[in-house]
Amino acid sequence: MLELKNVSFKVTTEDGGEKEILKNVSLKIEDRFVAITGPNGGGKSTLAKIIAGIYPVTSGQIFLDGEDITSKSITERAKMGISFAFQQPVRFKGLTVRDLITLAAGKRISVTEACTYLSEVSLCARDYIDREINASLSGGELKRIEIAMIMARGTKLSVFDEPEAGIDLWSFNNLIRVFEKMHEKINGNIIIISHQERILDIADKIIVVSNGEVTNYGKKEEILPSLLRGDYSKFGCVKL
Repeated sequence: MLELKNVSFKVTTEDGGEKEILKNVSLKIEDRFVAITGPNGGGKSTLAKIIAGIYPVTSGQIFLDGEDITSKSITERAKMGISFAFQQPVRFKGLTVRDLITLAAGKRISVTEACTYLSEVSLCARDYIDREINASLSGGELKRIEIAMIMARGTKLSVFDEPEAGIDLWSFNNLIRVFEKMHEKINGNIIIISHQERILDIADKIIVVSNGEVTNYGKKEEILPSLLRGDYSKFGCVKL
């Protein structure tokens, strides 16, 4: 379980002032699949990066399974079982897909095992196992390889920041199928930052973040219909 208690995050502006990005956010995330949505600039991606340890909190506390991880670095949190997938996956020139999956698993694995993870994300292992992580791979391919790495890690919490960003419709449809499969099979928890209805519809619960605050949090059946009807005033956010 992930818990945030009164988490705030401020940045220094160019004129030397301060801007509050997150304001006293308190949450308990226990469900297997939780989506975070809301208007652009509302604080969603910042919240994801604070959970992963990329940004330090200005105030408040973060707990993972009851342990205070507020002061833990991104590396320490990764070792504790938190994975983070960026909007734009990193390319690693000189490393192959097999290398990355092996590194993610943290142990020597067979080619068959590595291929199993690729098959889980609907990639033909024969075509990808020895491919280099470079510009020859599309954005959709990179994102599915990144998901395969996270599955190989087997972490207790996986955070995805707008996985649909920058990919075409065909890749997006494949991505949805991968997340549906992850929802069924993964042992840990998934948090996805997204605007997309099809991703929100997979979630067990939806968190709405607007203007740096959590304006609503509940079951998909309670939150999604109002968002789709355009009743955004209730949530303090704009149309998705």
